[in-house]
Amino acid sequence: MTTLTLADWQQRARDLRIEGRAFIQGEYTTSSAGASFDCISPIDGRVLAQVASCDEADANRAVISARMAFESGAWSRMAPAKRKATMIRFANLLQSNAEELALLETLDMGKPISDSLNIDIPGSANALRWSGEAIDKIYDEVAATPHDQIGMVTREPVGVVAAIVPWNFPLMMACWKLGPALATGNSVVLKPSEKSPLTAIRVAQLAIEAGIPAGVLNVLPGYGHTVGKALALHMDVDTLVFTGSTRVAKQLMIYAGESNMKRVWLEAGGKSPNIVFADAPDLQAAAQSAASAIAFNQGEVCTAGSRLLVESSVKERFLPMVVEALKGWKPGNPLDPATNVGALVDTQQLDTVLGYIEAGRNDGAQVLIGGQRTMQETGGLYVEPTIFDGVSNAMKIAREEIFGPVLSVITFDTAAEAVSIANDTPYGLAAAVWTADLSKAHLTAKALRAGSVWVNQYDGGDMTAPFGGFKQSGNGRDKSLHAFDKYTELKATWIKL
Repeated sequence: MTTLTLADWQQRARDLRIEGRAFIQGEYTTSSAGASFDCISPIDGRVLAQVASCDEADANRAVISARMAFESGAWSRMAPAKRKATMIRFANLLQSNAEELALLETLDMGKPISDSLNIDIPGSANALRWSGEAIDKIYDEVAATPHDQIGMVTREPVGVVAAIVPWNFPLMMACWKLGPALATGNSVVLKPSEKSPLTAIRVAQLAIEAGIPAGVLNVLPGYGHTVGKALALHMDVDTLVFTGSTRVAKQLMIYAGESNMKRVWLEAGGKSPNIVFADAPDLQAAAQSAASAIAFNQGEVCTAGSRLLVESSVKERFLPMVVEALKGWKPGNPLDPATNVGALVDTQQLDTVLGYIEAGRNDGAQVLIGGQRTMQETGGLYVEPTIFDGVSNAMKIAREEIFGPVLSVITFDTAAEAVSIANDTPYGLAAAVWTADLSKAHLTAKALRAGSVWVNQYDGGDMTAPFGGFKQSGNGRDKSLHAFDKYTELKATWIKL
């Protein structure tokens, strides 16, 4: 636990040396065209660094580097126990550099420093460590065969993986991909979001320090329509993994089909229902959870509980509890350890969130709290956490992913109606159910079309449980042993004795 104060973090920010170049074949390098872009902090609008703007030529360089590393066998054919030890060293280096990485994350993306330090960086290190620990404990299979034959079913690394990751949890989402991809022996070309590239660029060097061979991990900062598209269309990328919007996810599937039919694994958008029945065992806990489910990380969370479904008979008592709980979530300087709501990532996202708030008002929903931009004098991008009442599931704010701290309250009268409303969405990433009735909890959870369902809590789970969505929230799973399926090919070898 750090004892650093706001003044300490501000001083460290002034002293910080930020690397903005791409990382290819074990070295930092400028983009092939020499292009770069300003990396701007949403905290106060300052320019943090010039970051390489990679393009198709850089994608080719990185994929060639990754392919050469893979074919060399230096990593792909390394003994699993040795690869495990290297992955654990990589995880430990993230932890030993936690304060620097947390500061980069906060300056770059705007999230509170306490969250970066206590959630994002430990979670990132744990993802690497968990996958590394697992790799020498996963066994292949022997098929049932006649006595004079042997049928082996083995897993092999797919080869070159392109990983395109989002800006809301930049390092953690990268490590959810890097953990199983690297542990199974693949080479990776990582493309961080142009909105938050700094921690990915930094950890590339830590991978080398850990003993991961040059070329196994390459990092290409840049824009989706340039370097991201180039990776998705590249004929020598074997697998593409992505976390981000549903719109981009659909386009990546098209690119894969237009190129080499590379495997594509997607974790996309969400509009998660948080269902509170009248018999919830603790309405106060449900209210606190409803507030944190929409305000944590400024609402920039794919599983944000953005639709609060409340049974009509308890709404009059419950909703004031939620409003009161949300008062505890206030925007502040993200470098202040006491802050629990930071800045939105950039002006585009600020405009998007404010646009949805205006749409909610225009559609007739009532603002109970929040609804305004705040702290404009700082030069930063801050919005008050907001609750809309009187929302129907047909309204824009209830149907589209906002990715900001905007909560829509919708009422229901029966469990069947709650499930119908909850499932009336193109998304299916997550959901929560609050009830003291065990049968109701199980039946509702089974009826919900979502990849994760939490009962009497919100956002539970750890690395042992898979994470991913139904419907247009994506395919495949991150975390758990199920994630290894995305990064391996099954081979059947039939031997006549």
